[in-house]
Amino acid sequence: MIDKNPSQNDYARGALRFLTELIAWVGAPWALWPHSIALAIGAVVILIGLPAVFSTPGDRPGGDTPVLVPGIVTILLVLMQLAAATAATWALWPWWAATAATVLCLTVTVTEQPRWRWLLSAPGNPTGAQPGRSS
Repeated sequence: MIDKNPSQNDYARGALRFLTELIAWVGAPWALWPHSIALAIGAVVILIGLPAVFSTPGDRPGGDTPVLVPGIVTILLVLMQLAAATAATWALWPWWAATAATVLCLTVTVTEQPRWRWLLSAPGNPTGAQPGRSS
C-alpha cells in the first residue's frame, strides 16, 4: 500500500505554516524598504523563490520542485520563514500584534514536528525517487 501523505502534511498545519509565510513575505520587505530597496526586493526573492525551487522529494502533494534537496534543507527554509516573520513583526507592529505573530510562529514549530521527523528520515536524492512510493 502506498502512503498518499508520506510527509505528514495536513490542511491545518499547512494553513498555519502558510499564514506565517504570508507574514514573512509581506513583513520582511516592508521592514527593509526604508533601509534598502535592494534588500527588500532580495528578501522577497529569497523568501518566496528558494522554497519554490528547492524541496524534499515527496513533501509536496502537488509534485516536486525543480531541485530536490535533503529534508534538513526544507526544515531550514521553514525556519528562515519563521525567523523573518518574527523579526519583521517586532520591527513593524505594536507589541501585542508582534507577540501574537511570535506565538503563531512558535505554534508552527510545534505543529510541524511530525513533518520534520519525516523530512529528516526522507532521502533527498536528486534522482526524483519519492519515499513511500514503490518502484
